[in-house]
Amino acid sequence: MTTASAKSAWKHWIQAGIIILVLTLLDQVSKHLVLTYLKGENDISLIPGVLQLRYIENRGMAFGLFEGKIPVFVILCLLFFCLFVYVYARIPRTRYYLPLAVTSVIMVSGALGNFIDRVFRGYVVDFIYFSLIDFPVFNMADIYVVCSGILLVLLVCFKYRNDEDYDFLRIKKD
Repeated sequence: MTTASAKSAWKHWIQAGIIILVLTLLDQVSKHLVLTYLKGENDISLIPGVLQLRYIENRGMAFGLFEGKIPVFVILCLLFFCLFVYVYARIPRTRYYLPLAVTSVIMVSGALGNFIDRVFRGYVVDFIYFSLIDFPVFNMADIYVVCSGILLVLLVCFKYRNDEDYDFLRIKKD
């Protein structure tokens, strides 16, 4: 690896780290505000009959599944973070793959935000509630994961659908 390419690689990782840090901080600050001002209080209606802030402690994962299985979540998150590092390191540093890189960084930010909650609180703070459709209560980290997950599927199905586009993920045998 040349000095220029090494600097470029470090720059790429530093940019990803900054984005992850900022998005995770936004998630954690929103949860801190909810814990400070909404825990133990009545719901706050933002759009009557449509959107409100409601404090919920989610001790499971999506829709409360696997409640109380924190060690399982921690192991799964650590495996996910390792997979992210592996894949992110192999994504070519070209404009063509920039959407894939950004999507993966956003997804990791969401996973990290909820990971922090599970490890340090024992539950995830959820607070955004669409009362119009009685959708489960969620948080900023959930938005990151779901939106980036949808975008990832769209990218794989439409932009990166050719097999040769995934050569960077294959393990090369010597």
